[in-house]
Amino acid sequence: MSRQRASFVAVGFLGGVAAGTLVWSRMQRNYRRNLFSRHAFRRVAALGYLRARPSVTTAQLLREYVAWEPRPTLRRRGAKMLRRLEATL
Repeated sequence: MSRQRASFVAVGFLGGVAAGTLVWSRMQRNYRRNLFSRHAFRRVAALGYLRARPSVTTAQLLREYVAWEPRPTLRRRGAKMLRRLEATL
């Protein structure tokens, strides 16, 4: 019984990780245009979406975002992304 229980726990854990990954990727797709949303979680998802799309337009958008962002943590994250993007371009 112990071995069967351990396999159920492992399958449940892996299923939870897979479901969480799926939900996060859907949220990023849905919220990719919400960089200036009033909801912080949506802004985090939008930053994650932009991180994978380096371009001059993304750099301009991040400059505006860093100047606008009211939360210091998210502002620092955006500024860090902008520095990396400018070094890449």
